[in-house]
Amino acid sequence: MRTTPHALVERYRRAGWWSDQRIFDLFDVAVRARPDATAVVDPPNRTTLIGGTPLRLSYAQLDRLAMGFARRLMELGFERDDVLITQLPNVAEYVAVYLAAMKLGVVLSPAPMQFRRRELAQILQLTGARGLLTVPRLRNSDPCIEARAAVADGAAMLLCLGSEAPAGTVAIDPVLALHEDPRGNAAAIPVAQISADDVVTICWTSGTEGAPKGVPRTHNQWLAISHAHFEGAGIREGDVLLNPFPLINMAAIGGCFLSWLRAAGTLVLHHPLELPVYLAQIAIERPHYAIAPPAVLNMLLQDEQLLAATDLSSLRCIGSGSAPLDPAMIRGFRDRFGIEIVNMFGSNEGMSLVSSAIEAPEPERRARFFPRFGRPEVGWSQRVAHAIETRIVDPETATEILIAGNPGEMQIRGPTVFDGYFRAPEITSKAFTADGWFRTGDLFEIAGEGEVPRYYQFVGRLKQLIIRGGVKIAPDEIESTLALHPAVAEAGAIGYRDTLLGERVAAIVVLKTGAAPLTLNAVQNLFREQGLAVFKWPERLRFVDALPRNALGKVVRTELAEIAERQD
Repeated sequence: MRTTPHALVERYRRAGWWSDQRIFDLFDVAVRARPDATAVVDPPNRTTLIGGTPLRLSYAQLDRLAMGFARRLMELGFERDDVLITQLPNVAEYVAVYLAAMKLGVVLSPAPMQFRRRELAQILQLTGARGLLTVPRLRNSDPCIEARAAVADGAAMLLCLGSEAPAGTVAIDPVLALHEDPRGNAAAIPVAQISADDVVTICWTSGTEGAPKGVPRTHNQWLAISHAHFEGAGIREGDVLLNPFPLINMAAIGGCFLSWLRAAGTLVLHHPLELPVYLAQIAIERPHYAIAPPAVLNMLLQDEQLLAATDLSSLRCIGSGSAPLDPAMIRGFRDRFGIEIVNMFGSNEGMSLVSSAIEAPEPERRARFFPRFGRPEVGWSQRVAHAIETRIVDPETATEILIAGNPGEMQIRGPTVFDGYFRAPEITSKAFTADGWFRTGDLFEIAGEGEVPRYYQFVGRLKQLIIRGGVKIAPDEIESTLALHPAVAEAGAIGYRDTLLGERVAAIVVLKTGAAPLTLNAVQNLFREQGLAVFKWPERLRFVDALPRNALGKVVRTELAEIAERQD
């Protein structure tokens, strides 16, 4: 499956940004160079998460496991360009599934564990996937129930990780391959046919349209953007990386997963985030690099008792982002522990700005600013700074903004950027300018001192998305679901501030005349019945006589936000 126009492929190859190297070629080099080195480590609480004994695999063992998955997928009829949707937590088998799919040319489409039947059914229909792979249980929940409902009306097969498949599913358990020689059937794997210009993943993001939007990315697009994290975090050969972010989007794939492959290091898996387990892994596995949400870092630095019981001495760097950073937190980790915090801003579509101690030594600057990568008038050493192009454009006049302090939409272009949303030509046409720049929807302004300011500062979103724990939620979808309740005359959805997740979802409701009182529990039951992911459920309910509107009849979201913030 290829999405990039031939002329663009040729341009990026001539410039040296793209090549014939595929992602799994990095893995194969590591297998040959370090077969007995530890490649991947399971979460220590795997048994309580999904069952089974936590795995600790060498590169040779992971290679055998990946080959086992590849052979099993071939037995089930998977061929090049087929789509496999995966809904898995971070376990060692997930890494092997990625490698197996890549070598077969099967397009992997990772879905969040929070997706329920509505979101799963939407992406199954859009992709025409041959199968959906999940787990029989996650703690006390049964992901197969939602997955089974999602595939009920289609032709996709439901695959279940493990040797015992629930009714209506197909077991996929290649762990026996760990004890086999993968070279015996290696010739049957069509690796040689796979091009670096082939699509390798379709990740998912939400926009104002509500339904998930597919973001296809090729080997070359992933590898081009992987330099940003690898260089920005200062990853070194053989490093141990601790990844608590799900293997479904830019933060984990373009970040830890590809940096791990470039370093031929050790990938320590963790997910969902449990702080005691996370800190124990730091003490036991001795990672050199980890990623963590800002709220976790703030809380950790303020808890002297917890800090006293935690050994952070192995860490050189921690990557964070998705919410504003506190300069005091950056300074605290640097001065007390010698750990540098890197501020990262990225997207599945191909945005990648990294603010490290090199680009912004001062904590105040690093917490607020990102380097102006992709600008001819500003020089930066990072490879990605020369690969991409960036500009800020006035959303009203479409003219480029070249002076500091004036907010506009960030637009990007280059070898890190995807080609367009999957099977969504109308959305894609709106997302790109006529001259090929991607409209990120992020508002930035030029910042910094001097005749040529060297930084960007994030201002907000052009469109009013709710970003809960880094996950984008469309207000339109929340509002249309609220409208289904018989007591609701009209409703608005907005994010309200939260120290842990950045934002949570608030519902602002106008009740119908004579309607019975409406409770938050009733609203959440409605969202449960409609099969929406739990992270989309309103967590705050406010009532008004009428939604605030302007002279043109549009809802004024700034006033919605004020209503949502009320504590009554």
